[in-house]
Amino acid sequence: MSEAVILMAYGSPPRAADVAEYLTDIRGGRPVSDEAIEELQERYRRIGGRSPLDEITEAQRDALERELGVPVYVGMKHWRPRIADAVETALVEGADSMVGVVLAPHYSRLSIAGYRDRLETALAGRAGLTFVESWHDDQAFVEVLADRVRGFEGHVIFTAHSLPERILQEGDPYRDQLLETAQLVADRAGLEHWSFAFQSASPTGEPWLGPDILEELATLSANGLENALVCPIGFVSDHLEILWDLDVEACERSAELGLELERIESLNDDPAFICALAGVVRKAFPVPSDS
Repeated sequence: MSEAVILMAYGSPPRAADVAEYLTDIRGGRPVSDEAIEELQERYRRIGGRSPLDEITEAQRDALERELGVPVYVGMKHWRPRIADAVETALVEGADSMVGVVLAPHYSRLSIAGYRDRLETALAGRAGLTFVESWHDDQAFVEVLADRVRGFEGHVIFTAHSLPERILQEGDPYRDQLLETAQLVADRAGLEHWSFAFQSASPTGEPWLGPDILEELATLSANGLENALVCPIGFVSDHLEILWDLDVEACERSAELGLELERIESLNDDPAFICALAGVVRKAFPVPSDS
């Protein structure tokens, strides 16, 4: 049996000039307003003109491939290379058994299920498939995060991307999984003071999960807090949601409030994180332990 891994990420336009195409893809081809395009382009300019996600994901792919000893292919949900491209390459190179894993630890039908649909459609039964739906409580992953926050003497704020509030009525496990990860990390690190907040909500006209990170910062400041550390447990790579939403927007709000805000270093291709991710994949199918 020839095994392979399809490593999936959301995707991000590498340059501000690619924003219009990217937003159109997210909206399934529906028109995007000039205002929305200009707003996102400005955010890219503020973080240096581009997102590092492509390079980081490739570094993660390379490190994971070396750790596992089996081929790993990257597929993006909303950018290139597409998930379908990764599948075709894996098949051409002889894979007949694949593990699909998303670089997002927490399951939601609004997010992870979409990756699975794209992967299964592209594969069309041409090879065996095991799909990892969630790895939010993986012990090695929790330990990597705990190492990032252990010993911090202020207040730790765990964050993740918000989703529409209606998922709660649909029985979606997303929020519960996030809170479970936060609790596991806090327990492992021995944290006494921590909270959870969402970030990166989209202006869709419907309620999104909260509290938002900016609201949480205001609440903590009003309660006399002077310093905080933000730990984005829903993200494993530096990209716009980290470099803009936290490093620019949240930091600017903290400065207005007189609150000192720090952020943990993103996991990216940290060897400890790659080892944890490899463990997640190994649970999905056996790979040579001595590779």
